[in-house]
Amino acid sequence: MSTAALPLAGIRVLEFSHVVMGACCGLILADMGAEVIKVERAPLGDDTRRFGGFGVGLFQFFNRNKSSLVIDLKSASGKALIRRAVAEVDVVVENFGPGVMERLGFGYDDCQAINPRIVHCSLKGFLPGPYEHRPSLDNLVQMMGGLAYMTGPRGRPLRAGASVTDILGATFGALGIITALRERDRSGRGQQVAASLFEGTAFLVGQHMAAAAVTGTPLPPMPEGSDPWTVYGLFRTLDGPQVCIGVISDRHWRALCEEFDLAALGADASLDTEAGRAARREFVLDLVTRAVAARSSQEVVACCDRAGVPFAPVNRPDQLFDDPHLNRSGALLETTLPDGRRARLPKLPLRIGAHEFALRNDPPAVAQGTHEFLASLGVDDEELRALADAGVIVLPESPG
Repeated sequence: MSTAALPLAGIRVLEFSHVVMGACCGLILADMGAEVIKVERAPLGDDTRRFGGFGVGLFQFFNRNKSSLVIDLKSASGKALIRRAVAEVDVVVENFGPGVMERLGFGYDDCQAINPRIVHCSLKGFLPGPYEHRPSLDNLVQMMGGLAYMTGPRGRPLRAGASVTDILGATFGALGIITALRERDRSGRGQQVAASLFEGTAFLVGQHMAAAAVTGTPLPPMPEGSDPWTVYGLFRTLDGPQVCIGVISDRHWRALCEEFDLAALGADASLDTEAGRAARREFVLDLVTRAVAARSSQEVVACCDRAGVPFAPVNRPDQLFDDPHLNRSGALLETTLPDGRRARLPKLPLRIGAHEFALRNDPPAVAQGTHEFLASLGVDDEELRALADAGVIVLPESPG
């Protein structure tokens, strides 16, 4: 698929990343049309290619629409090659540990001296301040940023079930890059962009910080807090699965009573308002719980859907492969896995006019795209082979 019509077509990005944050930032830019070259460590490439456990899918999800450059960044020849690249690209994205890019010679000041138009984005655990020297990880900042505490329950802080702070930091990084590119259109000069895990986590819990400021009292973890509405939570169905139901208006209440044959409740004027339902909370919840428990999960979903009452089945991530909405709305992209099988994975959750943020290239094999990228820097076949023979770069098994 051509990138010519995509918003970031013509923008070239060098991505120095490992694990999620930098790779996700590069993914956003790549999906929006930028040419993203993923710089990987020689000789085996990015560590996420070999992760197991919860990390087994990281490389396949966060690295579509990119090329791969596997290079020895500590060698003089490798550094010289990267300097040539920095002179030609528009953006550098990095999420190495504190001080690593500076020690390699590719911090913002180094890159700006080579290319004054460069936009240099550093994605770190912390923005400048007392903690900036610390390495960090998604789950660590969820703990220190209050997110794990709020996920609870009390005494059992729990990280979220996805890399939410990595992905949020990456998204803010991409937003900063796009903003800096817009400013470059006016000024002709690039600038430094920074986003972080810890400050991003503070932003996520900002609503809870505001609540503490307003009330003067720290909030309890969300599993122990009071719901804002009486009918707002999980209900077990006849065949076992749970469905989350939220009655957040009086109209929802009347519709729920009609669909679930709760005529007596619907006719009780004392329950017409949320305040009235809250005053008889245990009574209301007992009857709704029994009404839901008498129906299969499919029936409960159908009833809520007809009534226009907010609801959600409790799904595992793998059940989303067959979700009718995600499939019919085109929200999943067929991606080739390393063993040749195909899987439908989420595309950017974003619509901009008629732009289609689709899969142009599967996640690259080790060094896939190296020939084309280095040729664009003026590296001829003889130099390419010499660099490979010296172990400075890795070439793919076949060109492409």
